[in-house]
Amino acid sequence: MTRTAAQGRRKAPEAADGGAAAAEEVPAAASAPTFSPALTTIDPSQYDAQLEAKVARITTQFARFSPPPLHAYRSAPSHYRMRAEFRVWHDGDDLFYLMFERDEETGKNRDVRVDSFPVASELLNELMGLLREHVKARPILRHKLFQANFHTTLSGDAMVSLIYHKKLNDEWKEAAQQLRDVLATAPSSRTKPQVIGRSRGQKVNMDKDEVLERLQVDGQTLQQVQVEASFSQPNAGMCQNMLSWARSCTEGSTDRDLLELYCGNGNFTQALAPNFRKVVATEVSKSSVAAAKRNFELNGVSNVFVARMASEEFTGAWHEKRPMKRLEGLDLAALSFSTLLVDPPRAGLDAATVKLLREFDSIVYVSCNPDTLHANLLEVKDEYEIKRFALFDQFPYTHHVECGVYLQRRQQAAAGAGGAAAAEAAAGGQAAAQPAAEQQEQQQQQEQADDGQEARGAKRKAEEV
Repeated sequence: MTRTAAQGRRKAPEAADGGAAAAEEVPAAASAPTFSPALTTIDPSQYDAQLEAKVARITTQFARFSPPPLHAYRSAPSHYRMRAEFRVWHDGDDLFYLMFERDEETGKNRDVRVDSFPVASELLNELMGLLREHVKARPILRHKLFQANFHTTLSGDAMVSLIYHKKLNDEWKEAAQQLRDVLATAPSSRTKPQVIGRSRGQKVNMDKDEVLERLQVDGQTLQQVQVEASFSQPNAGMCQNMLSWARSCTEGSTDRDLLELYCGNGNFTQALAPNFRKVVATEVSKSSVAAAKRNFELNGVSNVFVARMASEEFTGAWHEKRPMKRLEGLDLAALSFSTLLVDPPRAGLDAATVKLLREFDSIVYVSCNPDTLHANLLEVKDEYEIKRFALFDQFPYTHHVECGVYLQRRQQAAAGAGGAAAAEAAAGGQAAAQPAAEQQEQQQQQEQADDGQEARGAKRKAEEV
């Protein structure tokens, strides 16, 4: 195997579970089967055993909160992952895909050749084979290609991003169009796959840089634009379960409002919107906000206001009833939030957001890290109780799980919360009485800070992707 100098300069694609080890090891209540971290080989007959081990571990870890019985949502045992990234390795006249997995003994990454990827969708596997054979015989597509990213959908849409250490010229574009025709012959493809070329400072779209997913949630089809290089749930089948669960938790809230922090492309927003009078969703990424608005239009959702700003910026304006340019059209005084939806990265909620939780009667908390979820729940356990508890097996054959908790304020804490809310309202009234010139100055300061907030939001999304 020959590694070119160029191929050693980029970060390697991660193992198939997509994340780092958990911050706190919790003894498992059952012994789970062991699989290769890169998941290039799996044994579907072991799916039930690995899921039972996860259920036992999470049940034991959260027992101190006395939650209701854990509802575990099963994944498809194979072909469940919609997207994957591979390094492209060149070896003489041959090329093939590589992933990297950590050696438990040495702690170092080792190369794993990937000819098929059984955890990925059937369409993704078909595209892998077609692309490899076609590119291998065409120097213009092959030369200095070092990574291939695949993104597929349940609906049969797909896109492939090819990343190079060279500038892409018109000859490459012509060859890439021919590649699209070849990829369209994949048996599971329903449309001609998109091909995107990337190199430093350059991005070339043959047509579009997005796919259209169609999710089935409680008998309803939800259409979702997913943009290249932006976050989307990797296990689409499990995503459908997550949306159905969150929707069932929040039924009967049509006379109150929902606040969602960092909504991304509106995945949860569009599913939960029918349950509420009004939804306010915050997001800092321009591309995600644009995709979310398109998704709301596609699905006939008209009661959502997307605020392109950081969550702390919105909550400050909400508390103070302070007008801002990016909140034009939203009547802050008329909002009556009952529910907060949070879906943080692995690090969990920061101190400011944990404090914010206490202002809501109900909380939907979706977590990709049980350890940080556990830590956040410890901070509010005296004020809230777990009414619903779910495990979503987003990444089978790994130790990673996604959890969902639905929290409601304990009755004994409600009186204190009411007093705090009254004090908050009084403070907000005082803030609203500030001179107009002072409010305008504050607004200008907030607008000047937008670029920095956008960068921080992009960093957070990069962690999730």
